[in-house]
Amino acid sequence: MRSTLFDPRICQLGEGAFWHPERQQPFWFDILGRRLLSRDHGRELEWRFDERVSAAGWIDRDTLLIASETALFRFDLRDGSREHVTPLEADNPRTRSNDGRADPFGGFWIGTMALDGSPEAGAIYRFHRGKLVKLRDRVSIPNAICFSPDGATAYYADTHLQTVWQQSLDGEGWPAGDPQVFLDFSGSDEYPDGAVTDAQGNFWNARWGTGRLACHAPDGRVLDQISLPAAQVTCPAFMGERLDRILLTSAAVDLDGAEDGRSWLVLPDGPKGLPEPRVLA
Repeated sequence: MRSTLFDPRICQLGEGAFWHPERQQPFWFDILGRRLLSRDHGRELEWRFDERVSAAGWIDRDTLLIASETALFRFDLRDGSREHVTPLEADNPRTRSNDGRADPFGGFWIGTMALDGSPEAGAIYRFHRGKLVKLRDRVSIPNAICFSPDGATAYYADTHLQTVWQQSLDGEGWPAGDPQVFLDFSGSDEYPDGAVTDAQGNFWNARWGTGRLACHAPDGRVLDQISLPAAQVTCPAFMGERLDRILLTSAAVDLDGAEDGRSWLVLPDGPKGLPEPRVLA
């Protein structure tokens, strides 16, 4: 695999990369900078918010569902207007949203965590057709939320625990049974951050702190990996007309390297992604 610089703007904490299939346009967040970023035909686009924002799914061509530190809200890309959908730990000033992604059933999964990184202060939720349900509590740093192509399995990680789980889903996208450990990196230098699956069901995972993007088969075997110029890579998303490239965000927080915090384009040899599902909000 090869990589090249995609966007030179520095994010203190890049996250939430995704490709809007109707707009054919990439989006990603700078959580600590309270920004949503994009590019459109070479133009740099940016929207600023009054609170931390971290992840989104698309509702229609012009509307996103965005997760902030207090709510899920509709955001109109045409005029920047927003409409409150549901609170998200709005009564807890110690937490914020983190990683999130739409599922194949039209739901949206979103994790929360402590502002100061305190252990077990966060949770993972699913929003579906107007209802927000807590799926797991006592999470420290929720990440790697993504889904198998057939919608039968969800993945998520707790970066603090260096563990990725796989969760079977029922016919409506809700957890069925107990989660099982998919990847266990405890005791190593591997910290799983954001992830996405490709059309063959392989699991592409950013490794915080080591600057690597790793590809795992559905049985966990390492198929490929690439080292990036940024040490703190955070979230991958397949993008492009053929979904054959990977947008990868990174974070500059606590670092001063020239490449840290920028967004990268990874060119995998062969694998292609799947379109991000529409959120039914």
